[in-house]
Amino acid sequence: MNKQNSIFSNIKGDLSSGLVVFLIAVPLCLGIALASGAPLFSGMIAGIVGGIVIGSLSGSQLSVSGPAAGLTAIVLSAITSLGAFETFLLAVVLAGLMQLVLGFLRAGSVANYFPSNVITGMLTAIGIIIILKQIPHAFGYDADTEGDFAFIQTDGENTFTALLSTLNHIHWGAVLITIISIAILLYWAKIPKLKAVPAALVAVLVGVGLNQFFLAIGSPLGLEQSHLVSLPVASSFNDFVGQFTIPDFGQLTNGAVWLSAATIAVVASIETLLNLEATDKLDPLKRYSSPNRELKAQGVGNMISGLVGGIPITSVIVRSSANINAGGRTKLAAISHGVLLLVCAALIPAVLNMIPLATLAAVLLVTGYKLCKPTVFKQMFVKGKYQWVPFVVTVLVIVFTDLLVGVGVGLATSVLFIMWGNMKSPYFFQREKYRTGDLIRLELSQEVSFLNKANILLTLDRLPENSTIVIDAGKTVYIDQDVLDIIREFSQIKAPQKKIKVVLRGFKEAYKINNTEHVFLEAPEKEKPASVVSNGTHRELLKELTMN
Repeated sequence: MNKQNSIFSNIKGDLSSGLVVFLIAVPLCLGIALASGAPLFSGMIAGIVGGIVIGSLSGSQLSVSGPAAGLTAIVLSAITSLGAFETFLLAVVLAGLMQLVLGFLRAGSVANYFPSNVITGMLTAIGIIIILKQIPHAFGYDADTEGDFAFIQTDGENTFTALLSTLNHIHWGAVLITIISIAILLYWAKIPKLKAVPAALVAVLVGVGLNQFFLAIGSPLGLEQSHLVSLPVASSFNDFVGQFTIPDFGQLTNGAVWLSAATIAVVASIETLLNLEATDKLDPLKRYSSPNRELKAQGVGNMISGLVGGIPITSVIVRSSANINAGGRTKLAAISHGVLLLVCAALIPAVLNMIPLATLAAVLLVTGYKLCKPTVFKQMFVKGKYQWVPFVVTVLVIVFTDLLVGVGVGLATSVLFIMWGNMKSPYFFQREKYRTGDLIRLELSQEVSFLNKANILLTLDRLPENSTIVIDAGKTVYIDQDVLDIIREFSQIKAPQKKIKVVLRGFKEAYKINNTEHVFLEAPEKEKPASVVSNGTHRELLKELTMN
């Protein structure tokens, strides 16, 4: 194993990061289970399995897995349609089995087809959503939507109406705790003798201490239980074990179960692959994670989660980015966060229930800002419209709908821009004036698809009689067969009819077009005036051809 991937290479940083991710994961696991219509403890089970099992099997050093907000609607619908939670758990097990098969079939390579501008847009949108969703908690408006990251929330509100509703539910104790927590997160590490202690841990301890102080003195700034983490508290070991549920295997022949399983497998796999690639982009060490291995790990994790009563699991970018920002560098961080979830859910749930949601909101606000800094927009803008527009579309659609819809629309936009750009620049051309007539040079682009067929056909048909055309394919990697047929027909039939001399250069043997060379193309330097070079559209070339 590479030293930088060794599980013991960054013990101090990984354990502190695991603690931070654990604190963030608790309300998310509970909130997502609540939004999904599943028992609260099923969210904790998914977090535990995602941390310990998938964290151990995954090839990613930084990805953190757990219950995903992007699956809430699917899970809620499946539980409702299948009629029983135990039947739904069977669908989760089967979905995991399908993911395992996809991993062995090497289906993870689909992630390679997502352009970087869409991935960057996804990260930026998630940062914006985190900020928008956590502002209400920061002000003390703690509706039961902790795990709801969609634009339309399960409580009937949307992201922006929830912000307006916050104005009517401001709790100044939460505001004070949020401000102090953010200050600690931003400035604690700048104190040389204290930076060894994780800032997020300090923020949590200070938040708990402040709130307990306010409650002790009877201050109106004190936060009641509705503003704190809410973890189920088991009265005994048997009560704790009773929170685990076994699937109903008697429903194996139920077609609806298999349909739900396939839906969960596909959506969970796509979301995982997207988050995995996004996490790799955030990795300070720029390591590569195998998508096929990740699918296998997710498959095993979902099978185990379903077998013991947990909801579906995916790689989740909120916890993964928090892991990176907190100093995590190996999979020990993800594993330790899963262990903490298990230990604390079993032994000290009452202690966790003292943590203010405002403190956790502060941690997420800082994390969200790091994902959507203004510099990200600036960097994408300077790359040009072919990168900027799909990026902006991805951001807007994700913010106003959900993750998968936004990525799909962003991907479609990116493809359209690629097609547009490909249609506009199928070649570079150069025209030089000689005493013997016009010499036109067409240098084909790296890829010439069927989308360029019309442009190239029109250009060749408009060439003047008695001219010479050089078609250079020396830099091409791919030429569509339709385009090859056009070039072949022009050189063999149309050009002789118009007394046009055709020179073909750089065509590979696979194209089945014979290259030709002619000495007369090399005219003396003194006879060559300044040449006109452009990489524009066929319209510009036609304009050049008519200039004499």
